[in-house]
Amino acid sequence: MNNCKSEVYHEKQVKQMCALHALNNLFQQPCSFSKEELDSICQDLSPDCWINPHRSALGLGNYDVNIIMAALQSKGFEAVWFDKRKDPMQLELNNVYGFIMNIPSNCRFKFVVLPFRRRHWIAIRQVKGYYYNLDSKLNLPQKIGTSTELVDFLREQITSPEKELFIIVSKDNEQKKLWLQDVNDNDNDNKDPDNNKMSDS
Repeated sequence: MNNCKSEVYHEKQVKQMCALHALNNLFQQPCSFSKEELDSICQDLSPDCWINPHRSALGLGNYDVNIIMAALQSKGFEAVWFDKRKDPMQLELNNVYGFIMNIPSNCRFKFVVLPFRRRHWIAIRQVKGYYYNLDSKLNLPQKIGTSTELVDFLREQITSPEKELFIIVSKDNEQKKLWLQDVNDNDNDNKDPDNNKMSDS
């Protein structure tokens, strides 16, 4: 994988704002969301809580999945949890806007790695024909490559029980399940009508 500059928008990590960075990196816009907007969503979801359960009590970020899902819904998108028993090859990538992953991350204080881990959000998005890992902890966007290389990348990532993958799709595509291929239909399409055997592809 290559690290790339150029036209790929990539916010880098500040405090515990990885959810904010993941959203802005996903939409490839610096102002898709602000800290104030995400804090407002936190308040809307839990208006009567003195300590909001969806973010850091210190106001440093650390937003949970509910905030990401609500933020996406405000722009007409849904975050669909991917069942890791499925193969990413079954994804209909033409109907997928991007991906957000939740992964474990080491905690640091200055240059010291602390003996516990927290959760970290990263975005994956296609830009001008290639997919990129837009993890805000990377110095530069990491080029994953083609759709085939993306599938291999996702397949490797979801082997970890500590990682979760969310498919970002439009509300219409989510309702019609257009982000997932019909495996049975694909199997039928690949059959040789002359000998009823699976054809090579």
